Amino acid sequence: MTPTPQAPVLVVTGGGRGIGAATALLGARRGYRVCVNYLRDETSAARVAEEITRGGGEAIVVQADVGHSDEVTRLFATVDSRLGTVTALVNNAGALETQCRLEDLDEERLLRILRTNVVGTFLPSREAVRRMSTRHGGGGGAIVNVSSAASRLGSPGEYLDYAASKGAIDTFTYGLALEVAAEGIRVSAVRPGIIDTDIHASGGEPGRASRLAGSLPMKRPGRAEEVAEAILWLLSDAASYTTGTIVDVAGGR
Repeated sequence: MTPTPQAPVLVVTGGGRGIGAATALLGARRGYRVCVNYLRDETSAARVAEEITRGGGEAIVVQADVGHSDEVTRLFATVDSRLGTVTALVNNAGALETQCRLEDLDEERLLRILRTNVVGTFLPSREAVRRMSTRHGGGGGAIVNVSSAASRLGSPGEYLDYAASKGAIDTFTYGLALEVAAEGIRVSAVRPGIIDTDIHASGGEPGRASRLAGSLPMKRPGRAEEVAEAILWLLSDAASYTTGTIVDVAGGR
């Protein structure tokens, strides 16, 4: 489908790989013009945008660290000028560091995790609300945050900092949903479980999804595309009466 000038605009943070890439690609197939945001891996982000373009869609690639206000402001200004006003935001960018226990955590690591996972969700959401809210003259829209099943499982012995950051996202999702519910904006989240992406390599165990498969109720890890389907449903008009909702995509875990 070739997007028209009126096609909705989707911003996906951390859109070059994993769940973000799957979401950007599916969003394009559903008629969105897509901004693929990335931090460091320009090659992967460009590959996603090229695939969208080959399929007849429209996509741009924008580098920005979503944990820093000035870069987020630049990101959304670029979207404004090149695609139009954002109507859908997926806060997918996230950081995970090597597995460890609490006594081995240092302040710098903790601040890195919180800046990317928490601040990096608040700031893009702020810019989206400024554009979407009827309170500011906007036409409404939808925000979906990518949380994690770790927020309710705690990730003991592995990722306490990551799990806590995702717990903050759960709370933020519900609070923001109530704050802007009367302003034409819906805010929801997905909570993926063990998904077979390369994020596990960031934690020092690339094969973690395979190792844990046997312990999962469905006896397999999930796929990024399965999470993307839930995200696109939450963004769509089919979910028009759904807000403040967290959808577990965790295979029963």
